[in-house]
Amino acid sequence: MLPEQVLSAVAHEDLPVLDTVFHMHLASMESCDLDARTFHLVRLAALVAADAPPASYLVHLPMAADAGVSLEDAQGVFVAIAPLVGTPKVTAAAGNVLRALGMAEALDSE
Repeated sequence: MLPEQVLSAVAHEDLPVLDTVFHMHLASMESCDLDARTFHLVRLAALVAADAPPASYLVHLPMAADAGVSLEDAQGVFVAIAPLVGTPKVTAAAGNVLRALGMAEALDSE
C-alpha cells in the first residue's frame, strides 16, 4: 500500500488506529507555531528518543519529505541528538528507518 493509499484508507475510516494517529498528528501540527519542516525534524528526534518501531517511521517519513526534510536533514538530527539519547538509540533508529523504507518498497510492489 502506497502512503497515498494509506492516507486514502484513513480518510475513508478503513483504518481506525491510523485514522486516530493521523488526526492527532494534524491537531498537533495545527496547534504548533513551528514551520512544517522544523515540526517534522522535531518529531523525527522524538521518534528516535522514544525507540519508535519501523511503522512509526513509515507513517512519519513521507510527511516529513513532503515538508522538505531531506536525507541530510534527517542524518543531521541523528548526529545532533546522539550525545543526548545515546548511540544505541540512534543506531537502532537508523535500522528502523531502513526497515521502514523496506516496508514502503514492499508495499509499493503489491
